[in-house]
Amino acid sequence: MPFTPTEQFNAVIKAIDAVNAEDPRSITVDGTEQPFETVYADRMTETMQRMYPDASELLRIAARAQHIRRWQIPRDTFPRNKEGYQKWRLGMRQLHADLVGSIMDDNGYSADDITLIGTFLRKERLKREADSQALENVVDVVFLNYYWDDFVTKFSDYDDDKLIDIVGKTLRKMSSHGHAAALALDLPPETARIVLAAVEREKDTLAAMAAREAE
Repeated sequence: MPFTPTEQFNAVIKAIDAVNAEDPRSITVDGTEQPFETVYADRMTETMQRMYPDASELLRIAARAQHIRRWQIPRDTFPRNKEGYQKWRLGMRQLHADLVGSIMDDNGYSADDITLIGTFLRKERLKREADSQALENVVDVVFLNYYWDDFVTKFSDYDDDKLIDIVGKTLRKMSSHGHAAALALDLPPETARIVLAAVEREKDTLAAMAAREAE
């Protein structure tokens, strides 16, 4: 059945969009300058619809709010090391969960729904909670499709081995459905080369994951 948004759902999405529209950063898409996180939220929603046309209402909200107010906690406020990066990521996930939880509470969603959204946005119960895994799949496909080239430019000192390792770690977070969506992307030749090299490197791990999913 096609998804039919409720007034409650539409109010939450409108509130999320209003927050993301405050992003001081911008990006130009098709000749139009837009807030960075507005574009990201649109891409998440579009990719979610393509990959999971039967997605639940809560999963659609989580996709829209995946990076809500992401600019509030700059990466540079944490040490430039692995521990600092992990702390920044955990802080960002909790920020997203808290913000969308407050918006949902204002619009009459239950405490259980708000708790579940927090689980998705904090990336908890991957491989065990279907919607949490679905959100991770969409996040990773959006990254490869729209943001990988910028990532490579930013970290121009990374060699092929490092880039292949990063994509391999991304693939391990995804499910078979996510892998299929990633491999179906129309990627630039250089990006496709790195992705296919990662698939080859991780083929045994990915095969074992697929076998567990089929059990």
